[in-house]
Amino acid sequence: MPVDVRNLSLALLALFATVALLHWASAVFIPIMLSLLLTTALRPAVDILHRWHIPRWLGAGALLIAMVSGLASAAWSLSDGAAQLVDSLPVAATKVRDNLKARAGGSSPLDTMQKAATQLEQAANESSATAAPRRGVQRVIVERQPFNIRDYLWSGTVGLMSALGQLMVVVFLTFFALASGNLLRDKLLRIAGTSLERRKVTTHVLDDITRQIQHYLLLQVFTSVLVGVATGLAYWALGLQNAAVWGVAAGVLNLAPYIGSALVTGASALVAFLQFGTLDMALAVGGASLVIHTIVGNLLTPWLTSRASSMSPVAVFVSVLAWGWLWGLWGLLLGIPVMMAVKAVCDRVEDLKPVGELLGQ
Repeated sequence: MPVDVRNLSLALLALFATVALLHWASAVFIPIMLSLLLTTALRPAVDILHRWHIPRWLGAGALLIAMVSGLASAAWSLSDGAAQLVDSLPVAATKVRDNLKARAGGSSPLDTMQKAATQLEQAANESSATAAPRRGVQRVIVERQPFNIRDYLWSGTVGLMSALGQLMVVVFLTFFALASGNLLRDKLLRIAGTSLERRKVTTHVLDDITRQIQHYLLLQVFTSVLVGVATGLAYWALGLQNAAVWGVAAGVLNLAPYIGSALVTGASALVAFLQFGTLDMALAVGGASLVIHTIVGNLLTPWLTSRASSMSPVAVFVSVLAWGWLWGLWGLLLGIPVMMAVKAVCDRVEDLKPVGELLGQ
């Protein structure tokens, strides 16, 4: 097959430039994508309220206020438990070390290696101190900067304020998009041109994107409920206290791929070790959480997503990896909806149909 090297090179350069732009301007694109995702999720509820003669701006404002209030109340209710968990970390670390030493029957190999390394370092320091200094060479001692907790508090405060600022941007963008109704859709139809065929293709693309994203959000809710119920039942069977609370936390944190499962696994294993006092029960509780999240997150969710979006499971998994590398945690959450929109466009544009075929089943 003849290959147009010039067009291929220009396409690759355009792709690399787009990736670089998305990475460089992530602080702009991430709030926009989150706003579009929330707008797609909340638009059916706003339309129902509008049919009940409630203005769109009022319905959108009420929904967003209820959502933000629910998230704030949930964070506030879990703050005490999180603080107690952090306070128990030193005690748990001490117990884990003592348990490992007791299992090893004395000093562990790691302690032996640490003692040997300390003795070697002392011998090296003594030999360097007794050696005669060479002429013309001045010995320089580099002192480490003392630990200052104010620097860490300041950086943490700046990061928190930045996150709150981005959250407010997302809320306002979503409010304006919901309050405007179908204004954006009508503008896109006008931009598509006066041709009936172009307007028809644009309408099909927008409807397909909306339908697939709504199915994806329903799928996320279903898998989160499944993870929460399975985690609660497993912890109840193992005898962990507050199993229902852990189930709710696992279901909510399942919306954050990989990070949420790691938090639930580590925190539940720590609490199990503090409750039972044995490392076996901690490993059992953490292993149960890890198995549930692995089955649901890495096997069931990609398969159901591929069925709901007509994307292949390989494309879904690669999309999660690529967007996670590009945007971090937000990329893990937004990668699949973005690729759904890309596939919907590629399936209806003649020159881009090979890309849609590559992403499809």
